[in-house]
Amino acid sequence: MLNITKNRIDQWVEIKKYKSTKVLEDNKGYLMIKRTLWACVICLVIFLFLPWTQNVSGTGKVTTLKPNQRPQTIHTSIAGRIEKWYVNEGDFVKKGDTILFISEIKEGYLDPNLVENTGNQVIAKEGAANSYASKVKALESQIGAISNERALKYKQAQNKLKQAHLKVQSDSIDLEAVKTQLTIAKTQFNRAVNLNKEGLKPLTDVEEKRVKLQDTEAKIITQENKYIASQNEVLNARMELNRILAEYSEKTAKAQSDKQTALSSQFDTEAQVNKLKNQYTNYQIRNGMYYILAPQNGYINRALQSGLGETLKEGTPIVSIMPSNFDIAVETYISPVDFPLINKGEKVRVWFDGWPSIVFSGWPGASYGTFGGVIVAKENFISENGKYRVLIAPDNTEKEWPKKLSIGAGTQTIALLDTVPIWFEIWRTLNGFPPNYYTTEKSDTEKK
Repeated sequence: MLNITKNRIDQWVEIKKYKSTKVLEDNKGYLMIKRTLWACVICLVIFLFLPWTQNVSGTGKVTTLKPNQRPQTIHTSIAGRIEKWYVNEGDFVKKGDTILFISEIKEGYLDPNLVENTGNQVIAKEGAANSYASKVKALESQIGAISNERALKYKQAQNKLKQAHLKVQSDSIDLEAVKTQLTIAKTQFNRAVNLNKEGLKPLTDVEEKRVKLQDTEAKIITQENKYIASQNEVLNARMELNRILAEYSEKTAKAQSDKQTALSSQFDTEAQVNKLKNQYTNYQIRNGMYYILAPQNGYINRALQSGLGETLKEGTPIVSIMPSNFDIAVETYISPVDFPLINKGEKVRVWFDGWPSIVFSGWPGASYGTFGGVIVAKENFISENGKYRVLIAPDNTEKEWPKKLSIGAGTQTIALLDTVPIWFEIWRTLNGFPPNYYTTEKSDTEKK
């Protein structure tokens, strides 16, 4: 005992009656054991007040930084039958190298001259479309000719109508003149008759006046017939105008109908030409799909299909390929309780399976074999394993990551947080509390 108080336990309890007290009292090394125990207690107390860096740990694997650099599976775009392999597993291929050749199995594409025949159909349909276009132009010319002819015929009929009107006027004037002559002839005949009765005129004069009167009456009938005939000519000229309008309207309507029919046939043929061109292009592209090509430089990891003569469906995976050029990264998974403590741009420590390392999570300065990383992305949706995925890229300000790392290798990560005493970290862990939430200090430039 250290005798630091006057209230001694041996005043209240008879210690000597206990067997352990007798053993320690008789043992000469009792003092040394007591000092050792107290030294351990003091060291333990001191240890509890040592600084401890809180951290968020995670486990994951090596991956690539960009999605197009990760292992991928090559699929067939069309159904076919395996005819020839050009690669083996583990071979290096360049972009555009042939991996596999397949043949056609669908009956709609079995014709070896399918592309050529479709091209000939396109040419024939284009010729038909051109013929319809020429027919449309010819009908347009015909419509123009009909319109010109109608204008000439109509003008000619108008002239005839005008002539008929003038003739009617002329015959009307002639009729009035004959009527005047008849009036004069009647007056002369009556005068001659009266003078003959008085003996002043001979009977021969009366007869002459009678003959003249009869001639004039005959002329009136003839002139009236001419006048009526002239009026009939006017009516006939008007009817001719209407007939010309009706005739050429019918001709124009028929030509317009033929033109619209030709246009409809032309548009339908052009639609068929476009459809055939689409088929022709599709057939050309399909012919290029018989050869499965490498999408980028890489190594053939595994052949997912094998043999010759095996039929494949559309979208069937054929081989898996690993790109040769990639930017390495690490994907790690953290618990949901630690998710709010992780932010993009923060630095973490990473070490890899199979790479020598000594790690003290609470004392990062005493660790060996770890590498620096920077968080470049984190998912906001929980993964199937019940944790959140975080993507880490190498920290360019620290030493370079090992070049011999392979994609898929296991990794462990630590994100360093606040520094607290060890006793606080033990208390936090026992109570299941999360690490202290903190925000990283930003430089003046970042704040601006």
